[in-house]
Amino acid sequence: MKITATKIAGAYLVKREPFADERGTFSRLFCRRELEAAGLCGEISQMNLSTNRNKGTLRGLHSQSGNAAEDKLVTCVQGEVFDVCVDVREDSPTYLQWVGETLSAENGMGLYVPKGCAHGYLTMTDNAQVLYLVTEYYTPDTEVGYRFDDSAFEIAWPIMPPYIMSEKDKNWRYISNS
Repeated sequence: MKITATKIAGAYLVKREPFADERGTFSRLFCRRELEAAGLCGEISQMNLSTNRNKGTLRGLHSQSGNAAEDKLVTCVQGEVFDVCVDVREDSPTYLQWVGETLSAENGMGLYVPKGCAHGYLTMTDNAQVLYLVTEYYTPDTEVGYRFDDSAFEIAWPIMPPYIMSEKDKNWRYISNS
């Protein structure tokens, strides 16, 4: 795994380094030792898989608060997504900044999203699957969300407006109105 810092404090790109031979490839999606050596949390509580039927599906922006705040390691195992981390930590030097990265099964990129940052993604292909490794259990009453189109973030989503979103994601608050 190759771990590279982004402009968001505590957020990292994590690149799989596949071994290839005549059979195909083998790559490590998670290594606690390597994450901890980079100063990241390696304790995983839950692994989640999100399947998305259609290109243009947007999920997010989400995080959990309080004791349920979680670090996430997100990777795309089928298809392609535009993955976003937004810093919503008021005491952070990168508050309200965002990073976005194309994650795909082919490019082997992952995004490490630290506690206190919101996460979301937009599918760029049909049948995209996203794997999340998270450090805390999902706790519905601690979930916090933000509008994907909030002017405070100015995220450059590659497809606007998104074709498919949940009602919950359509109704998150605008941080710019807070």
